[in-house]
Amino acid sequence: MHRQLFQYAQLLLLMLSTTTAMAIEEPKYAVLTSKDGVEYRQYEPYLVAETVIPAATDRNDAASQGFRRLFKYISGDNLPKTSVSMTAPVQQTPSPSGWKIAFIVPAEFTQQTAPVPANPEVAIHAVPSQLIAVIRYSGRWTDKNIKQHREELLQKLTADGINTSGEVMSAAYNAPFTPPFMRRNEVMVVVDRVPAN
Repeated sequence: MHRQLFQYAQLLLLMLSTTTAMAIEEPKYAVLTSKDGVEYRQYEPYLVAETVIPAATDRNDAASQGFRRLFKYISGDNLPKTSVSMTAPVQQTPSPSGWKIAFIVPAEFTQQTAPVPANPEVAIHAVPSQLIAVIRYSGRWTDKNIKQHREELLQKLTADGINTSGEVMSAAYNAPFTPPFMRRNEVMVVVDRVPAN
């Protein structure tokens, strides 16, 4: 497992070191309001390149496998054999069939023009405009950090009577060489409304 994590870190370092931090594209959103450390964002529609790691019980192993698969896709493992710019964040979501790992597809592409993955285990999916509740935190992208902030997010939403939809997703924005206190990590979930004032 440690070897896989090291390989994952090497790939992420390589990926982000080839692009300046300011040039990394993210999905577009508007912050509607914030309350008790929870930010409510209205995301515009975007595309993801997504893969599922089935029957994976270990989140780190799933992240490593999924990241390698998606990194190959943006590095030219697609039918035009073209490189695709790296974006942020790397998203990870539990699902009944395992773990979903996703990269954001640059906004220059549509579902019709995005490079078609050569690997059938990678698919391009459209994400509709959604209202998302988010908690941002620093530190490492660990199970402990994710669980702690996931529980905090759900507790705060419950306290405000806000309904959620789907699973809580975790997102990482930085290369592994970034000092932990400077890292941007997030947990996020689709919600039905913003809190009352």
